[in-house]
Amino acid sequence: MKTNVPESIVDFSHRDHSLLTAIAGEISSRAGGDEALAAKFSTMLRQCVDDVIMTPKTGRRSYDELEKTEKTYIGTRVEIELRAMLRLPKGKLDTVILDQDVDIKNTMGNNWMIPTEAVDHPCILVAADETRAQCFLGLVVARLDYLTLGKNKDSKRSISALGFANILWLLREQPYPPNFWRTVPSDAIERIFDGKSGNQRMVNLFREVQNEPITRDVVEAVAQQKDFMRRIRSDNGRGTRDILALEGILLLSGDYDAVLIEQLGLKSCSGSEFISHKANSKEEISLAAHHGIKISDT
Repeated sequence: MKTNVPESIVDFSHRDHSLLTAIAGEISSRAGGDEALAAKFSTMLRQCVDDVIMTPKTGRRSYDELEKTEKTYIGTRVEIELRAMLRLPKGKLDTVILDQDVDIKNTMGNNWMIPTEAVDHPCILVAADETRAQCFLGLVVARLDYLTLGKNKDSKRSISALGFANILWLLREQPYPPNFWRTVPSDAIERIFDGKSGNQRMVNLFREVQNEPITRDVVEAVAQQKDFMRRIRSDNGRGTRDILALEGILLLSGDYDAVLIEQLGLKSCSGSEFISHKANSKEEISLAAHHGIKISDT
């Protein structure tokens, strides 16, 4: 996205104010409020991109490595997932909100391409900035004077500099979860996926990436097995947690081990995240034991 996104001029005197604020209110309400919208939207967008990159299966780690058709599919996926998240129906364009036909446009770049059929209709504008780990969600009525004069071969126009100022932002420069695999060194990724079984790969994951929350989606992708959660838990000495414990490494769940995570001074984890930590003192080993987790002191 542009590094300098202009401030919105959509105020009470703006010709699109009533329409855009009504649609914005409906979107927020359907998401469960502004805070819920921010959390759900950024997570959904991250998932849409990661599911196409497919690092565990392809070895690719970034959007730039995708084929052109895959990049196009992300836009389709975002449209489908956003409708599902907000429980919106399909319409003549992409959806219908408050009896208005609304188009949904997504970009991983710095602008959106508006088709001729969306001109003079409200548009939901979605953007993900992989470099700055930010995302955007805005609304604009795609009036011709907000669009560039030039068209591409499909007769689509982009938002002009003037048009950008006429966007009503629901989320602007919203923190966006970075692609997990871009934060992991390439040699560590190789060691993680050297594991022949799902259990071995999970052990490698939590051995290589410590003191950082790891989402359930990442764990599931690494495990590549249906009952991966069984391996996370203690499993008669065979589970991921059991094997790591022999190395003095704690594997903790944000859902069940929140108190211990806080007492160890680790980063906060959501209920669907996990974090591993090498106990580095007798005090930490004793603290873990107090919470019913026995680990080796080697």
